[in-house]
Amino acid sequence: MAGLDPEDWEELKAQGHQMLDDMLENIRHVSQGPVWQPMPASVREGFRDAPLPASGQELGALYQQFTQTVQPYAVGNRHPRFMGWVHGGGTAQGMLADMLAAGLNANLGGRDHAPVEVERMVIRWAAEMFGFSPEATGLLVTGSSMANFIAILTATRNVSGGQDLRQQGVGGRRLVGYAGESAHGCVARAFDMAGLGEQALRRVPMDSAFRMDMAALERMVAQDRAAGFEPFLVVGTAGTVDTGSIDPLNALADLAAREGLWFHVDGAFGALAKLAPDLAPLLAGLERADSLAFDFHKWAQVPYDAGCVLVREPGRQAAAFAQSLAYLSREERGLAAGAPWFCDLGPDLSRGFRALKVWFALAGFGTQKLGQVVTQSCALAQELARQVQATAQLQLLAPVTLNIVCFRVVAPDVEDLDRLNGELVKDLQLSGVVAPSTTRIGGVLAIRVALVNHRTTKADIAILLDAVHSFTEVRLAHAKMMKELADTPQA
Repeated sequence: MAGLDPEDWEELKAQGHQMLDDMLENIRHVSQGPVWQPMPASVREGFRDAPLPASGQELGALYQQFTQTVQPYAVGNRHPRFMGWVHGGGTAQGMLADMLAAGLNANLGGRDHAPVEVERMVIRWAAEMFGFSPEATGLLVTGSSMANFIAILTATRNVSGGQDLRQQGVGGRRLVGYAGESAHGCVARAFDMAGLGEQALRRVPMDSAFRMDMAALERMVAQDRAAGFEPFLVVGTAGTVDTGSIDPLNALADLAAREGLWFHVDGAFGALAKLAPDLAPLLAGLERADSLAFDFHKWAQVPYDAGCVLVREPGRQAAAFAQSLAYLSREERGLAAGAPWFCDLGPDLSRGFRALKVWFALAGFGTQKLGQVVTQSCALAQELARQVQATAQLQLLAPVTLNIVCFRVVAPDVEDLDRLNGELVKDLQLSGVVAPSTTRIGGVLAIRVALVNHRTTKADIAILLDAVHSFTEVRLAHAKMMKELADTPQA
């Protein structure tokens, strides 16, 4: 039986070079096309109705299908005016690193090989970036959802008697943790998946700056202790998903130390503001966390997916995840050497070579240049906020701490402003010109602009505001016309 390698390597190389050149050109000119466009029904149905292939197709035919049915209808986060969600824009260099990693096809669950050392190096660099010691442990994962899950499991297994939980489950332990009302939904999901239950996560009210209210937190911890619960964890957020605000990290570290709580920080995107000298002071206290979750695929612009979890004290992660199995025995020499293995620090045994593209980003651009991307994003957010405040028809809905701006269109003759702003966002997305998203701030629907892409410039901010104005005028004119028709007596 023949293997799966090509019969004609030269033909494959020619096709591969064409695919590579085409994609690099596509990235090069990405700003000239629409941010996003909806997938036609015929294309969608082609995927949904496609039968399982019994025989194969030529690579050229598959590539043609990709260019016609996938590439034009991607999410759009490479585009400089993708502003709705906190997605990095990726880089051409990162794409090449991913290609090299796929060529090696390495499994980084463990064993003794160079890709494992690359990930160890990247974890050590990450620890240095955030003020952790070189002995801190960590893991590259899919994203902050998994990183937060691993950190919360680690915290759970490191409470008093935590090792028993690995064998017996949480049982009658009345463990509770705390996070701000604005914490990402993955924190509550982690409590659910860890077997603690979402009700074990206490949601702490926010202050006027959309940060966790420390006085409320202290009251809640005291009340839980008095009621017989066992507080074990507090989660601070460095860059909330709605507004980009940062919880008072130093105050949280102080409280965690007093109360004997594990202090975890969800820094999905905001933690990388540490690379920007003008913004790093906002994160004071981050270096005191027991664990940290963040993403390289956001502000560091590494291609998806590339999340990371760090744990300050060596041995804590292994206490939560390590197993002793005959078929995974470690040896002093040979391919089964190289302990500890990464599978001892998280749930995955099969792990891809994510570290290569992270290495290429950190070593290829350097932390200074990546920090400049962060500074640029936040400066653009401040510029947008200034223009929103200077425009009578727009209302800024939250302070701008980092890179997220929440505002809405206001019109005196419109009764349902939520509907107006919601429809405006859909209009903008469908136009292909710009793609913001929505959220709710203080009970009202907001147009949410998250500036993450390294390709975004001041000109893109101008295009966004022009588009908001144009589509608002169209909607208001249409509403006026419909009202006049409704008020006109019928013959």
